[in-house]
Amino acid sequence: MDVPSALSGLRVALLGPIAWPTPPLGYGPWEQIAANLANGLSARGLDVTLFASGNSRTAARLCSVVPVGLNEDPALDADVYGALHIANCFRRRRAFDLIHNSFDWKPLTYALTTDAPPLVTTIHGFSSPQILAAYYAAAERSFYCSISDSDRDPGLDYLVTAYNGIDPKEFTFVERPGEYLVFLGRFHPEKGAHLAIEIAKRAGVRLLIAAIPQDATYFEECVAPHLDGDRVQYLGAVERAERDALLGGALALVHMTTRPERFGLTMVEAMACGTPVLGARMGSIPEIVVDGVTGFLCDDVPEAVTRVPRLAALDRRACRTRVTSRFTIEHMVDAYLDAYERALELGSPPPPDGAKRASRAHDFWDRPMAFTDIPPKPSTLVASVPSA
Repeated sequence: MDVPSALSGLRVALLGPIAWPTPPLGYGPWEQIAANLANGLSARGLDVTLFASGNSRTAARLCSVVPVGLNEDPALDADVYGALHIANCFRRRRAFDLIHNSFDWKPLTYALTTDAPPLVTTIHGFSSPQILAAYYAAAERSFYCSISDSDRDPGLDYLVTAYNGIDPKEFTFVERPGEYLVFLGRFHPEKGAHLAIEIAKRAGVRLLIAAIPQDATYFEECVAPHLDGDRVQYLGAVERAERDALLGGALALVHMTTRPERFGLTMVEAMACGTPVLGARMGSIPEIVVDGVTGFLCDDVPEAVTRVPRLAALDRRACRTRVTSRFTIEHMVDAYLDAYERALELGSPPPPDGAKRASRAHDFWDRPMAFTDIPPKPSTLVASVPSA
């Protein structure tokens, strides 16, 4: 897709995540997507400034107030540097034609109080129902993009669904894999490492686990007791080359989440290697995995166990083709260029045209607030002195 003339040379501020460098050395899906998008937009001729950690690597211009990823230095206060990171972008707002927020909900509060250029916000998922209030409150000041159709909130308007995209050339296609299953990601109940262990044990197949320990209690109680160094092995966190080899050599990636997945970048990375996905039939997984073609969608552990013997018969080239035809950086950039063009046409702030974004914002701000009964300001600041 060619860049529309209206977007040629567009000055874009891409406000990225700062938990890890962009791109990350190992785990860090948000950072990886920010890196892919910054490079992809720059390759299309846009003037991109990436706001990320100082040790990031990008084809765009880099602007940073935090030297390294927050998870790389425990001395860095995440709240403090997160706020400074946002402020660094918005204080430079007049240098840009558009701000693309890929840093969750907090930047929306700046959009409510500044004369920012059009703001496009990628919603990477709702970590809890409570944060929806921020998106509703800013609905007249920000345009929204989803990363899957299943992750859309019915109360919000969206410009596009922009599936996360990768560069397939960075992943090695393996036609004849090993005889193990793999779990890749982070240790958290919603990611389902315990279910991957149960499936592998019941199917009699070896399981290799590469993950970061996000939830220590969950790891100690639900994962660690099953690690034997043989049939269930924990490899720790792996870097890019190791991840490529691990995914490519697997019979399948097990992605049996316990709550709807927002996107799941590891599934796309696995399929780029030719590795099918054994996934839960919920959330975005059915949008990514074609049941019976690039993996199997399962409702529970018993069903997943019955699918394991059928994995070897799947065409691994079909898995890679699924990625190259739908989930590349080029596809993602095309979607965001469409979003940018529409945002610029509509202007900032979006007009209160009766759409959901306007009604939701009004619903939020027009409701009774806790400060409605603030007492009137005194008529004088100095008490009168009684006469002698």
